[in-house]
Order: sequence, then C-alpha cells, then structure tokens
Amino acid sequence: MSSSAFNEDQAIAFLQRRDLTAEMLTSLARNPEAVKSRKVVLALIAHPRTPRHISVPLLRRVLVFDLVQVTLTPTIPADIKRAAEDQLLVRLETLSAGEKTTLAKRASGRVAGALLQDEDSHVVAPALDNPQLTESLLIQALMKPRVPATLFELASEHRNWCLRPEVQLALLRSEKTPPTRAQEFASRFSQEVLESVLPESRKGLMVPDPPQT
Repeated sequence: MSSSAFNEDQAIAFLQRRDLTAEMLTSLARNPEAVKSRKVVLALIAHPRTPRHISVPLLRRVLVFDLVQVTLTPTIPADIKRAAEDQLLVRLETLSAGEKTTLAKRASGRVAGALLQDEDSHVVAPALDNPQLTESLLIQALMKPRVPATLFELASEHRNWCLRPEVQLALLRSEKTPPTRAQEFASRFSQEVLESVLPESRKGLMVPDPPQT
C-alpha cells in the first residue's frame, strides 16, 4: 500500500485479516501515512503476526489511554503488554493530576502499583481501589524506601487492604503508619512475629504475652 494510495478504512479492513504475513505487516508499518493514523497503529500493535521489532517501537506513538487499552486487551501477547506498561511508567511524571487519577482507576496492576508512590491522595486512593492491584504489588510499594506517608495512611484505613495480615506486617515495618493503626495491627500478632518485623523505634508497640497459668 503506497503512501499516495493510503486509505485508513482500507488499512483497518486489511488488518482484520489473519492470513497476513510478517512482511505484509512490516510493509504497512513502514508506510509514513499509515503510522499517522491512531487506529492503524493500534491495529498493527494488536495483530498477532506483527513482528515484535515493529510493534514495540510503535507503542511510543500511542496515546496514554490507548496504552492502557493495550495492557488490558486479553488477546495481546504478554510481552507487548509489558512494553506498553513500560511506556506508561516512563510517561507518569509528565501527566497531570487528573490524568493520573483516571489512570489509577483504569490501568493495569503494575501501573496502579507505581501510582501508589504519588504524593497526591486523589491519585493513591483510586490506585488502592483498582481491581487489578494485587497484594504483592501493594506490599512492594509499601517496602520502597521513599514512599510518601500518604500511602501508609490510606492503606491502613482501606476497607480491604487493612484486613490482610501480610499488608498489616508491611505497614508495621514503617514509622509512616499512623501510630493508632500500628498499635491495632500489632495487637493481632505474637511477640515473636513483632520482634522480627518492628523497627527499634516501634518496639514499644509490643505487649508482653500474658504469663502462663
């Protein structure tokens, strides 16, 4: 398909075919008119036979919320989804607070986990509510050295996460967790467990075990 003959509708229809070869898809991706079209670029990325050396660079041309769609589309290969997530992570610092808030609600768990490190509670709160966020990703965020206190405050009060024992232990490891919540979490664990997780400055949360009768 030459540049002079390029037609977006024809290109989209062309990309619906599953008998296309890697050479045919590469040829279309090298058409300068084709890659100006948002729809064509997305269809090229989504096509199962588009070579990785073509589809991954095309992700740099994709808008933020189109990248989100790529990461959440079941039929797109896992390595392409991860490359799309990488693009989103690179762009986080350039986004407005409103865009981050929307992204926190809709993005994949990995991106939501990165947004937990934001200082704005309006970003962190929806990231905690994101259905793609896993316990493992939340604990990873809580264990990072320079996470704002906002995450500890919101996670310790969250209706779901604050009930998880492993999350409670991660919260207990940090002095950023509000003292009243830390005291409550500490009361649910044995002396032995607390000894292994509490920083020295928080050993006062430990309550001696009652004497054996």
